[in-house]
Amino acid sequence: MKTKILVAGATGNLGGRIVNALIGRGADVRALVRTGTDNVKLEKLRTAGAEVIALDMTDKAGLVEACKGVSCVVSALQGLRDVIVDLQSELLNASINAGVSRFIPSDFSTDFTKLSKGDNRNFDLRREFNEHLDKSTISGTSIFNGAFAEILTYNIPFLDFKNKKVGYIEDTEWRVDFTTMDDTAAFTAEAALDANAPRNLRIASFQINANELVSLASEMLHAQFELMRMGSREKFAARVAHDRAANPQGENEVFPRWQQAQYMHSMFSAQNASLDNERYKDLKWTSAKELLSSIKR
Repeated sequence: MKTKILVAGATGNLGGRIVNALIGRGADVRALVRTGTDNVKLEKLRTAGAEVIALDMTDKAGLVEACKGVSCVVSALQGLRDVIVDLQSELLNASINAGVSRFIPSDFSTDFTKLSKGDNRNFDLRREFNEHLDKSTISGTSIFNGAFAEILTYNIPFLDFKNKKVGYIEDTEWRVDFTTMDDTAAFTAEAALDANAPRNLRIASFQINANELVSLASEMLHAQFELMRMGSREKFAARVAHDRAANPQGENEVFPRWQQAQYMHSMFSAQNASLDNERYKDLKWTSAKELLSSIKR
């Protein structure tokens, strides 16, 4: 009999990859989506082999029914408090009421257990939800993957390939954790099928510092990159706090400019000293060189 896993947020970029990774490992996948989700997205899930359940996420009885017979619920939900805290809590309660034994929350981020409250608004929401998870009767597993490696192709300050700069905060030797979405999805699928997965798992496709990135970017992108110091952690955090106070409308946005800066600060404030990459032996991890090769020059 196949292991049945429920994935919430299955139409999202990461959620869809988790669905495919689970199906590729022989799991029976139930994809939970909102009522009214685009039919093209639903058909894509069905074609992949998932059972699709569309419902109003405020339907508590419907959530419980969707979770019945499932061994693990994987949340790939994204949003602000109404999703990360409120909706995930409803999903957690439904999982418990349906007799599900394990829950993987939508953390997928820098290890916020090593950060202070207020360092990152979105991470604070995840921390708040995990307080609910830890008080529950279900077994939880958080997966900390650092930053999604794909952001290095977005022309962010850490790799500004348009201006040939590698921006860093305080320390050129600080190694930043990056994991591709495919690698994150593959590891999450393994963890969802692992009845003995621990409370926290930490992974990275690769870890790279500013000095190493300058050298690699210069080689891969055929241009000379230069280091650009963006200040100390303390001064950078103070600037972000000032920008946040000056733009209160951003509190209702998932990625306001000051939140993006908070992510940058978090990348240079918490790192995975030890990794759980070897827990599942068959996984192949993407290198920084492979990732940079995807940047269009």
